[in-house]
Amino acid sequence: MKIAVVGTGYVGLVTGTCLAETGNQVICVDINEQKVKMMQDGKLPIYEPGLELLFDRNIMQRRLHFTSNLADAIKEAKIIFLALPTPPGGDGSADLSYVLGAAKDIAKLITEFKVVVTKSTVPVGTADKVTAIMKENTTVDFAVVSNPEFLREGVAVEDFMKPDRVVVGTSDERARKLMAELYGPYVRQGNPIIFMDERSSELTKYAANSFLATKISFMNEIANLCELVGADVDMVRRGIGSDERIGKRFLFSGIGYGGSCFPKDVQALAKSAEENQYDFKILNSVMEVNTIQKKVLVEKVKKYFNNDLKGKKIALWGLAFKPETDDIREAPALYIIDELLAAGAHVTAFDPEAMNNVKSLLGDKINYAEDQYEAITGADTLLIVTEWSVFRTPDFDLMGSLLKNKVIFDGRNLYDLQKMIDGGYYYNSIGRKLIGE
Repeated sequence: MKIAVVGTGYVGLVTGTCLAETGNQVICVDINEQKVKMMQDGKLPIYEPGLELLFDRNIMQRRLHFTSNLADAIKEAKIIFLALPTPPGGDGSADLSYVLGAAKDIAKLITEFKVVVTKSTVPVGTADKVTAIMKENTTVDFAVVSNPEFLREGVAVEDFMKPDRVVVGTSDERARKLMAELYGPYVRQGNPIIFMDERSSELTKYAANSFLATKISFMNEIANLCELVGADVDMVRRGIGSDERIGKRFLFSGIGYGGSCFPKDVQALAKSAEENQYDFKILNSVMEVNTIQKKVLVEKVKKYFNNDLKGKKIALWGLAFKPETDDIREAPALYIIDELLAAGAHVTAFDPEAMNNVKSLLGDKINYAEDQYEAITGADTLLIVTEWSVFRTPDFDLMGSLLKNKVIFDGRNLYDLQKMIDGGYYYNSIGRKLIGE
């Protein structure tokens, strides 16, 4: 099948590449000509494990193409995916200008029936808006479909190639048949393609992300209570996670959620509820808890140093909002860095993938180390911010010799408490016993 993907951000590029992997002819289009040239030259603009292999293979086998010409991209495509940004506006609502602008341009170009699919995360009613703006600009027949993505950064290729479900919102039987044909190769093991109306499909994505964000914020609240009552949040997590009604995933406490999805999706759903005269109290609390949680580690550091961080050298391990990505959107590390710099500290950071992105944002406001051990050399303390695998089993003896003080603040609960006791560390984690008081 011939497919066009409008937008080559994280979702668009993963979608286009994975669709090409099952034999489809895919053209990805983007207005950024420099980025298009980069991809035409076989270079990936993002880091995502497993994507490069598929990207290279499908370019080589001439199934995956890139252009900045929208007309060329959609000319022969049966299905056109809109994978465009929907950033939060000043009031928290999703900005649909990119999606609606592309829909308008597409409507002016089509000459035969097309299925236009919103892959972007969009509020309820967007399919209606896309349909309306296209009808204003064409007399050609078309169908608009809502097909939200459920890709986790770091495992996005696996999520796309072996989805636990595919959600498709459409009221058009022709579109339904094409979408079933397109996704058939990805659900051969029996996982469902769930067809529903467009509005339910749009709300499903927001509901899923908001529920997961709620689980995270709930566990962060439990962790904070654990510290006050002398309980261990890891034991509590294991105790409740074994209940199949709750499940084991998204129960790890830490320093708040970040990334491109949860923050804006929770905010957008709360705003959508407000616009419909509904006060979504749980989501407002989730956002408040998350804002506070991002600064918990800094408060622990300030308390340890008697509220005086001026001149202190502080090492950060991790900058990306999660491991196996270079994405720093809404990353807790950025909030932590801002607080530390405001308090007069000097920050040196190391991250396996995200340092270039942080450099583009912060420049020389902080220092960047070549590896994790260079980052801690001479540091007054270490803050662990992202749970990269390389940080899980470090050389603790070497760490102790390089740190000015054997002091660690762990926002991801990576280390065994007894090991920290045996190593003579001051170790302050989230929702667990404080070591080295």
